[in-house]
Amino acid sequence: YFDEKTNTWKWQCANIEVQKNVLRSINAFLDSISGDARATRHTIVKESVSDVLGALLCILEGKSGPLLSMASNVAVKLVSILPNSLLQSRIVELVCCLSSLISSHQVEVAIDCANALNLVVSNLSATSERTVMEALKDTGIATHIVGNIKDFAGGAKKIEYFEQMGSLLSTILWRWPQSRFPVLSDVKLMKALADMHMVTDSSIKLVLLKMYTSLALCDFVAKKLIEDGVFVEMVVQAMEKSNPQVVRIEGFKLARCLLRCQENFIRMRNLCGDALVNAIICGMRETGLSSKKGGINHGSLLLEACQLGLITRWDGDHHIRFWEHGIDRVLLNLVLENIQDKPSEHVLSLEEQISTANKGLKSNYHLGLRSYLWDILGCLMIHCGENFNPYTYGSELHINTLITCACLTFVDTIQKWCRICQNDDDSFQSEPVSRAVLMMIYSPCNHISSHARLVLSDRMKVIGIPCLKSLIHTLDYTSSLASFGSSDKLQLVINLIGLNSLSSLPEYQKCIIESKAMKAVVLIVKRCLSNDIHMERPSMAPHLLTSFHERSCCCIDKEDWEGSNVLHFYGLWALSSFVHQCSLLQDHTQKFTTAVTYIKAQLLNKLHETCSSTCLSPGVRWYASYILSYFGCYGFPNELAKWIGKSLNQEEYADLRLIVANGASVNVNGVILAVRCPSLLPREILTSSKNCKEGTDKYGETERGSFICSR
Repeated sequence: YFDEKTNTWKWQCANIEVQKNVLRSINAFLDSISGDARATRHTIVKESVSDVLGALLCILEGKSGPLLSMASNVAVKLVSILPNSLLQSRIVELVCCLSSLISSHQVEVAIDCANALNLVVSNLSATSERTVMEALKDTGIATHIVGNIKDFAGGAKKIEYFEQMGSLLSTILWRWPQSRFPVLSDVKLMKALADMHMVTDSSIKLVLLKMYTSLALCDFVAKKLIEDGVFVEMVVQAMEKSNPQVVRIEGFKLARCLLRCQENFIRMRNLCGDALVNAIICGMRETGLSSKKGGINHGSLLLEACQLGLITRWDGDHHIRFWEHGIDRVLLNLVLENIQDKPSEHVLSLEEQISTANKGLKSNYHLGLRSYLWDILGCLMIHCGENFNPYTYGSELHINTLITCACLTFVDTIQKWCRICQNDDDSFQSEPVSRAVLMMIYSPCNHISSHARLVLSDRMKVIGIPCLKSLIHTLDYTSSLASFGSSDKLQLVINLIGLNSLSSLPEYQKCIIESKAMKAVVLIVKRCLSNDIHMERPSMAPHLLTSFHERSCCCIDKEDWEGSNVLHFYGLWALSSFVHQCSLLQDHTQKFTTAVTYIKAQLLNKLHETCSSTCLSPGVRWYASYILSYFGCYGFPNELAKWIGKSLNQEEYADLRLIVANGASVNVNGVILAVRCPSLLPREILTSSKNCKEGTDKYGETERGSFICSR
């Protein structure tokens, strides 16, 4: 019949037998094209879909009891075989129709409709997602599903009912952020889910983990969930080896979603830090799951474990736990294939290490994981303490070989990127490995930094100066471009990291200072300060881009040490190195001042703004402060600075007078002096135990006096 409202022809029939025949015909039609991937592109199929869908919708909307089960089953088959693009013209009608049957008293019908709706929503395109989700919102879909799950928890409906309802709720929560907090606020639902934490049925556990993952995309919800120790225990247990692989993978995904920010990580670490690290190590040992060269199945347990291993980017005692669990051996097994077991005290010469590393790297073993491995390795190295000895926990052979592998890959990287016309097929790991080596070189741990510099110096022995000059030339050329493509920005970052790394080697410092490097870096920093160039790390390190970040809400992430603009960070790092080296090298003390003369006023103003801003990352502010110290400005500006400075010249709080050797005197505050420089106080005031409280009490009983200072 012709529908005047929509101005279209619609199918309608009240005869049940005709409807049955139509459903059988649709079923047979779908069966005939299900095995042929090309069938959905055929003209006849495309032209038939509208009529097929129209008839099916009419039958479903009729809600005839005897036909609903058959019609809902056909609906599942239709949406699983035909792509959403063919259903686009009536997709809103379809989801609304299926939604109206989601709470059908016929359990099989409700299961089929939930399944069909899940298939449709899961495959929505970006263009149709908003329209469809708005339509589902109007039907109250989330409320109906929550009610169904609560009915399952309190009744005797079969497990498949919970699986389909839970899976559909997870999909909707993933695509509809506004639904997350209301679902969390349903006390009865959350109690029902909590009662399922210890279930042994893997199918229920799998759906439960998926629902929690979609909920935790809201950072507020994630914080609430982590406050529950029983919930955290459930997450960790899901990652354990005793579970099926699919459950472990979902457990890792949920953990990654929960630990998107450092605050959540600290809470979870305090509750189950050792178990969390152990789960990651066990997952990273699952090399048998995907051992193909040159790539990895992105749904595998190994990948998920490596992604969760990026919690090493945050400081804390979990680093010690990683070393205790043998992270050095685990990483080496993923970087190099067929590593032979050797005694932990076995030591290879540098030549043997380089030979072993070269041979292993050429096999491209787990190449798809390299970016994660370099990031984990670099973070472990940079977060070591000054007195930390990694060989106490790990093998010297393994650690040195890992450092050698990273340095060899890094040297290859800068050789490729130091040319103006470059073509690097392995660009996906260029930034992670370069960053990892930089972290090794500047690691507080002397064992690590010295070995990294030794290997880098050895590998650059022949190509060092030519490569450095080419790098500086490319840096100078690229920094002056009028506009930047993503490849240009990546090249700038790699070259800046290369410059910062080589500047740590004494044999290259003079060459760097006397070249155009300083001029190029000053220009880069100037353009960054003027917001002319901006480069976030995920844009050049694709392994950091996850669907979690795209779908997250209510996140207030604190920036990492580098900040949002890595070009700004590495540029300031390089300027800081120039400041330091110019003060050390004879005849170059004014070199830095000369290089920045033409923008000195502007540079100083911008650096002061950088130091004052609380929105910028700690790393950027610290390097800016260090550069300003060259010009006589120290520390970070503070709104109380003027008041404090003014009070220093007043004697209102001074209760002690120091007389120096030349007869001059200065009035000071005794408490501040006792805390900051107790050696200037007379012995009778400070006790032999140097107990601060006792010393302060004694001092408080004395009258204002004068003491002779020997300095």
